[in-house]
Amino acid sequence: MPPTSRRRFLIGTTAALGAGAAATLGLPGTASAAPRAVATLYIASDSTAQTYNSGYYPQAGWGQTLPGFFTSNITVANRAIGGRSSRSFIEQGRLAAIHDVIKPGDYLFVQFGHNDATTGNPERYTSPADYKEYLRNDYIRTTRSRGATPVVVTPVSRRSYNESTGQFNVSFPQYVDAAKAVAAEEGVPLVDLSALSRTYLNGVGIEASKNVFLWLNPGQYPNFPNGVQDNTHFQQNGATQMSRLVAQAVARLGLPLSGEVRPTAV
Repeated sequence: MPPTSRRRFLIGTTAALGAGAAATLGLPGTASAAPRAVATLYIASDSTAQTYNSGYYPQAGWGQTLPGFFTSNITVANRAIGGRSSRSFIEQGRLAAIHDVIKPGDYLFVQFGHNDATTGNPERYTSPADYKEYLRNDYIRTTRSRGATPVVVTPVSRRSYNESTGQFNVSFPQYVDAAKAVAAEEGVPLVDLSALSRTYLNGVGIEASKNVFLWLNPGQYPNFPNGVQDNTHFQQNGATQMSRLVAQAVARLGLPLSGEVRPTAV
């Protein structure tokens, strides 16, 4: 048992024993309340969600900053890793590793699309039709068979701007549509991060969106001495804003998890 889980187990056991003793003694003014369940939120995704170590600061993924928007009853296990598509995440055994430990009452958030769309990379490319079936059979149905709840997340938007419309483009529209379709068909919760992130970006505008994505000046950060102009990945601020959008959407889903979103997120 991991240390954190053991600590929670011991705390819960102590509390239960204390409540039992109070009931036995019939102490006045004592009341027993059922402890709130501790659940784990697993994330299966790519580099837009992954956790980066200090050697990459200020680069961050939305899964890295998500824990701050949930109560201590929720443990976020971010299994997102760069360069993976819905297919390669399965082929490399990463989804199986989650299913080996996921338990009833837990959640699996799945967001892919960025790497699935890389037609020039056969190790990553997954057609929209195949992507849909991987979501259905491997991520949704297998997760449900473990007693856990799958949540489909549409791919977060890139910094792709249409000068003629003055709006940000829909990134990976075929994969967005496939994700939404399979979520509806399977009756699973959906976080439409594609739409939410695009609305947010349209609100801040094209120039300010550089502070969302990994646009850094030369010499601004030691880890990026030459600077960088990255329209896909986020810096800390952007990752935090994306995870806030995810948490706000979760608060509206009507799941047990929804009640664990911190008020600061909404």
